[in-house]
Amino acid sequence: MKRNLLLIAAMLVYSSAFAGQSLSIKAITDGEFHSETMTAVTPLADGETYAQISSDGQRIVSYSFRTGKQTAVLFDVATARGPKVGRVDGYVVSPDGQRLLIQTQTKSIYRRSFTATYYIYSIRNNKLEPLSDGGPQQVPTFSPDGNVIAFVRAGNIHLVKLLYDNAESQITKDGKFNEVINGVPDWVYEEEFSYNSALTFTADSKQVVWVRFDESQVKQYSMQLFKGLAPERSEYAQYPGAYSYKYPIAGEQNSSVSVMSYDIKSHQTRRLDLPLDKDGYIPRLLPTSDPTKVAVVTMNRHQDQLRIYMCNPLSTVCQLVVEDKVDKYIKEEVLGDLQITANHILLSSERDGYNHLYLYALNGQQKRQVGTGQNVITAVYGYDEPTGDIYYAATNGTPTEQQIYVSHANGKTEALTQQSGVNCATFSSTYKYFINNWSSVASPAVYTLRDNRGRQLSTLIDNSALKQKLQQYDLGTVEMFQLTTSENVTLNGWMVKPRNFDPAKKYPVIMYQYGGPGSQQVLNQWGIGMSGSGAIMEQFFCQQGYICVCVDNRGTGGRGADFEKCTYLRLGEKEARDQVEAALWLGQQSYVDKDRIAIWGWSYGGWNTLMAMSEGRPVFRCGIAIAPPTCWRYYDTVYTERFMRTPNENKSGYDEVNPIARAHQLSGALLLCHGLADDNVHYRNTAEYVEALVQADKDFRQLVYTNRNHSIYGGNTRNHLFRQCLNFFDSELKHSVRQ
Repeated sequence: MKRNLLLIAAMLVYSSAFAGQSLSIKAITDGEFHSETMTAVTPLADGETYAQISSDGQRIVSYSFRTGKQTAVLFDVATARGPKVGRVDGYVVSPDGQRLLIQTQTKSIYRRSFTATYYIYSIRNNKLEPLSDGGPQQVPTFSPDGNVIAFVRAGNIHLVKLLYDNAESQITKDGKFNEVINGVPDWVYEEEFSYNSALTFTADSKQVVWVRFDESQVKQYSMQLFKGLAPERSEYAQYPGAYSYKYPIAGEQNSSVSVMSYDIKSHQTRRLDLPLDKDGYIPRLLPTSDPTKVAVVTMNRHQDQLRIYMCNPLSTVCQLVVEDKVDKYIKEEVLGDLQITANHILLSSERDGYNHLYLYALNGQQKRQVGTGQNVITAVYGYDEPTGDIYYAATNGTPTEQQIYVSHANGKTEALTQQSGVNCATFSSTYKYFINNWSSVASPAVYTLRDNRGRQLSTLIDNSALKQKLQQYDLGTVEMFQLTTSENVTLNGWMVKPRNFDPAKKYPVIMYQYGGPGSQQVLNQWGIGMSGSGAIMEQFFCQQGYICVCVDNRGTGGRGADFEKCTYLRLGEKEARDQVEAALWLGQQSYVDKDRIAIWGWSYGGWNTLMAMSEGRPVFRCGIAIAPPTCWRYYDTVYTERFMRTPNENKSGYDEVNPIARAHQLSGALLLCHGLADDNVHYRNTAEYVEALVQADKDFRQLVYTNRNHSIYGGNTRNHLFRQCLNFFDSELKHSVRQ
């Protein structure tokens, strides 16, 4: 196999006189090496300014898109009149910019959902008022005229009329936990379609439109909860409790969904006449500029067909305007990219084998395609109605890089960024300016202000303090490379070598990977590795004498539909084969000890670890699987069936290609880690796999974390988890022959 090594020009090798300090897991998990970022940035309607929460959570401040200088303090905890707010967690700006919804006392529900206490703040009067006295709220939404706010509480939609002394009314009464939800998605929609609000207003502010989820027939999953610590659940001090929620596993029944409308003046509720398969999905609901139209997106259960309807909330008539059908499945990212502007629909699609953009009129007439060939569009920033310009990010045929582009109405395309690495943008509301976030494997994020021709106007954040801090540590080199497998598949990877790397030595190797459909871990950006921050955890391992490697297997993103979707119906088979091939390639390098190679990963990376260790070729000395799926029969409908169809349609894919079925083939020492309160990849996965290992007479080690979810964090948990991982690697890899 031919090695094609591409060295990143700027290495993480510092010659500071202070170099030589050692990293620690505690410092890493405490966030001491996190880079400075820009969060909660909201472009304001004037097109010239943006808002942001101050770092101490006490103010909301507006800044100039042109200079980056502060232009005003929109809200200040210390000076606002009315109820006292301890800290601002988030905010919503009214359409006219005269009011803010101040989010406080936020409590997480699942990955994207949360409840919070909101206050209505008048910028002109410097006055705070409670949005509601009836308890915490979800997804408060302003009407286009700014005079009404809709929100959800306990599965029901409420309205607050600002012109009527904030009078509150409840417009749905059927909401009930684990039975009916109005206006916010159920668990599987939230997790796999990546959104947390399913309600909107019509353009004239006269109608509220929402998705109703009837999950009464969805089967329930229960997790046991204990008293625990950090935080302590005192209600479970005597007896453990349980949390039960609706979780549809592959092949089982989903929520029954429908679209409803409510006329604010007449108080009439209607069900829209939306054509939808009995088992179909409604993954998006979007407003338009036409009071008689709300855009409703549907997908079939196989998720290979997407339709956009323009629905009239009064007549309930729904007209199909755009239909997209692709081979195998439509990626979830298409939903996040979808935009409805004043007169157009902007949709991404892989219909020609690579993700490109398609512009339609609201009546469904296709106007234009953006992107050709192997140029994969990775993010959509929007369509500028006055100019016809479309702004987006793309790989330009290089999957490890991302640049910002504009496609003009005349078909000409310009790159607005050029620096090698990964660029991400936040545009002003008029697309006149954008904040560019650039990083590479050699540099933490640099945030700059630019105009829409790409000219840099100022630098907002350069992370110079972090760069200076890192100069004090013994950090090694980060290299990007490619390898070719025995099946003639070219794979991209990165490698971290110790600072004092000696090519004459034989090093043990730790391979980190994720490898799931459409994912990318091999990017020329700062956020690489198990803990991000310039592969800081891998740098720590290198200080302990290891080389660290990551390889993106088949099924990952940035390289077109054929490369990404070749794993269809048999998830884990080709991915594991590629990780084994990568280990074999590493074993041929003169500086690698082929008998001391480890593999680890989290979630899909844990699945991939188990699959690779039971692939049949015993190349891994040991492995660690954190929160791993172990059989797709245990995972949710939307994600699993997107790539596998249902168990009835694909029995062999489910039952033959999984770690449980291959437990007897496990080779190498194994550490399993899982949180007992994982609402995403249930502990059931590890429990059933452990039983299979026991019956196959396979040795293993196991760590179970009390009350921890899929992210396994809280208190000292992350520090403990990663220390156990280090100890395991050291015990298995620090000897040239197994003891």
